Amino acid sequence: MNRNHLFALTTLIALSLATDSRAADIDFENDVVPILEEHCWHCHGEDEQESGLRLDMRPKMLRGGDSGLPAVVPGKPDKSYLIECVNHVDEEMAMPPDEDKIPAEQIDVLVRWIKEGANWPGQMDLVDEEETDHWSFQKVVRPDVPGDGSNSNPVDAFLRERLAQENLDFSPAAKPRPLIRRVSILLTGLLPTDQETSDFLTAYEADCEAAYAQLVDRLLASPHFGERWAQHWLDVIRWAETNGSEANLYRKNAWIYRDYVTRAFNEDKPYDQFVREQIAGDTMGAGEATGFLVAGPHVPAATVGREPTAIRQARADRMDEIMQTVGASMMGVTIGCARCHNHKFDPISISDYYSMTGVFQGVEFGSRFPEFSDDHPRKQRGKELWQQIAQQRWALRRTGGWEENWGAYREVHFAPKLTKSMRIRFKMHNVGLDELEVFGPDKKDVNLAHSRTGTEVSSNSPDGVDGRYPVGRLIDGEFGTMTWRVSFDKDKKERAWVQLDFSQPQNINRLRMSSNREYFYDTDYLTKKPYLPRYEFDVDVLEEDGSWKPWTGTWSVNKDLNKKHPQRKQALTRIQSAIDLLAEEGPRPSFVGRFVRPDVTRVMHRGSPENLRDEVAPAGPAIFGGDLGLDSDAPGPSRRAAFARWLSKADNPLTSRVMANRIWHHLFGTGIVPTTSDFGTAGAMPSHPELLDWLAAEFIQPTVIKDANPWSTKTMIRLLVMSDAFRQSGKPTKEGMLADAGGSLLWRFPPKRVEAEVIRDSILLASNSLDPSVGGRSYRIHNEKKTYAQWEVVNNHGPQTWRRMLYQERMRRVDDRIFTAFDFPDCGQVRAKRPVSTTPLQALNLMNSDFVLEQSKLIAARATQDSGGDETKSIDRCFELLLGRQPADDERTACLELAKANDLSLVCRALINTNEFAFLP
Repeated sequence: MNRNHLFALTTLIALSLATDSRAADIDFENDVVPILEEHCWHCHGEDEQESGLRLDMRPKMLRGGDSGLPAVVPGKPDKSYLIECVNHVDEEMAMPPDEDKIPAEQIDVLVRWIKEGANWPGQMDLVDEEETDHWSFQKVVRPDVPGDGSNSNPVDAFLRERLAQENLDFSPAAKPRPLIRRVSILLTGLLPTDQETSDFLTAYEADCEAAYAQLVDRLLASPHFGERWAQHWLDVIRWAETNGSEANLYRKNAWIYRDYVTRAFNEDKPYDQFVREQIAGDTMGAGEATGFLVAGPHVPAATVGREPTAIRQARADRMDEIMQTVGASMMGVTIGCARCHNHKFDPISISDYYSMTGVFQGVEFGSRFPEFSDDHPRKQRGKELWQQIAQQRWALRRTGGWEENWGAYREVHFAPKLTKSMRIRFKMHNVGLDELEVFGPDKKDVNLAHSRTGTEVSSNSPDGVDGRYPVGRLIDGEFGTMTWRVSFDKDKKERAWVQLDFSQPQNINRLRMSSNREYFYDTDYLTKKPYLPRYEFDVDVLEEDGSWKPWTGTWSVNKDLNKKHPQRKQALTRIQSAIDLLAEEGPRPSFVGRFVRPDVTRVMHRGSPENLRDEVAPAGPAIFGGDLGLDSDAPGPSRRAAFARWLSKADNPLTSRVMANRIWHHLFGTGIVPTTSDFGTAGAMPSHPELLDWLAAEFIQPTVIKDANPWSTKTMIRLLVMSDAFRQSGKPTKEGMLADAGGSLLWRFPPKRVEAEVIRDSILLASNSLDPSVGGRSYRIHNEKKTYAQWEVVNNHGPQTWRRMLYQERMRRVDDRIFTAFDFPDCGQVRAKRPVSTTPLQALNLMNSDFVLEQSKLIAARATQDSGGDETKSIDRCFELLLGRQPADDERTACLELAKANDLSLVCRALINTNEFAFLP
């Protein structure tokens, strides 16, 4: 409720209570019922409940309607939405509308009735508890495996039972050549090499079961397994390396989260731990994992501007992005639908929504140094470099102060000094600072100047240029465009000064200044990068006798001392070198979210931050038992850790179901629940509900594969790809098409076009150009740009791009001019399941793009070299490299004619354009 509405309602209620303070108690039957019957029950009664609101039962009144606000709060008419509506405080929600407004004296009766406790004879003990019988909201119970045990794999038993109801069975087993191609692509995203295929065919002929099992185990152990399955996860959470706003700024070092996901799948990190780390990894030595929380798009402060209402709205929008990410990926529930009102389909209220935002109130989109465990490689390398920096600092300390350039800020070191106040007198006529930090030798990482420590700041220009840049921004802990900016006439003597008054005397020895630290930490690739000046200033400190004494100055640090002690130059060079290495090899500021002190969370009526209502505690949805036992005083890390534990518990009805279904979807093309990120009432029903629950239970506690770990993704994948269902042929049959044309019953392996990444990576693999290295910075295909310019593709095919497409810079709202045509996601929306389109542009890109032209020549050259220049053998070799087989006689003849009329690279381009290359066998 905004302030005007609140004032109006409070005034009306106060006048009503004052007028009737001596009136008799309200009689419900005689005083209240006639009012409700005349004005309310025809729209909000037994037969009809507009906006989900029912007013003919007290428990329904207390719950309220779709707005999520209780219509009646006994004893509190000012908190009762019913009174606000009948008073027409907000004309958009005026009830009854227009000229049908309830007379003032009747409203007074309702106010007094609520004030007296909303007594309703016969209904005082009734409670309207939220209940649901929706299948996915029920506890996971492992069903019995059907049949007589003749199926070695329980998955087949469930599927065959359902197929038998339609007089169907599995198709014959797939041939070994298409089988290795299928399982290799689905597990690693890469085609098998011709040598791998040859070895498998030989082993398969000797012992098909053992050969296939060994193949699956090898693929699961491949470092490329994590790359393939990381891409699936990144699709769901909309991960990208730009923010997607008008400026679409780069997210510096966001790739560190991508590498975390790849490692997690390669290491087979238990999924429950995977969930906990992504929500609260900063408390678990896996700080990079919280990149999950800020994976969605957002509008940065520079674009939002300085209007307070716009700032509050943007913050609410960022919280909603987190809700969408958590809801779609881990919970399989459309939480965001409850942002403005109770969920239309599922038992999730607006209070549930804002309780969940309360969990993440301490998260902000931006960068920080990730928290690493002691054995993390970056942490260990960082220790080595910090030791080198400390040694050089010790040497410099004997000669006085010095300055270090950390890219984001300049840090000036001085001899320690105990003081209650300090004053910085700038020598430049223009000064721009987003933050001024002060540190001491005792608590080296504590900013003694931060306003929350009780420090106060003052200046001879407290409001800055044009009164728009208040000096208080210097100590608010916020980096970026919200700066203190001053300007003095360069021809006059007066210059800016800043005074810091500490709450108690502090021992200080460092100053840290920056002009726009957010740009350095969060973005890059700008043609006009933030200017980090070498600030020139003198520092005075307050002595115990109340006098100000000159302490030091940057002129002395940067000029006099270096001239007086020439040996300082070598130490300064070594420090700067170590700083540069630390930024590259050690813990680095990365776009994995930054943490702020969480505010009290309130329900936003109709989703507006200008209409705040009741306070809510951090919690999950009530229907799932989401009470975390926390209140608004709980620290941010504690909130997220408690929520993560609740979400990853084995008895949570959604977590295991959603992930088991997601794994199934990526292997069979469609989930048992086709709407893989919506398990709610509006989502699709499962095609095999018992099988899904069995898989969810098996995921939590494996029983089929001996000694398997709980929550093991690789164990679940192995179970599914070892099934007869997975290994059957994909060829259609007349009986199957008549009974189940969509193939949801899995009477054959469903046909599926491979993703853009598989097409591109397979072409590179065929030409022997693919760089197989795992992890690290993304390769660039884009330009540097001005802040509000657009990204442009400048090189999407050169040798520096010959890594897996997972490592291509992932920019929102940018067409990569080749593979976006193959439904590569924009990352603006959740892509739990990629669409599959067929367009002329796909064929044109695979025939005429610079990438394909270049790679086709390389494949042709490789085939020619491998075959000793023999044209026929070169054709055969091209088939082996791209399709994994030898050509038929008519294919060989046609390709020879094409190669002689043109060149061998055109044959390669033709093969790349075949369905056989682009579809799973």
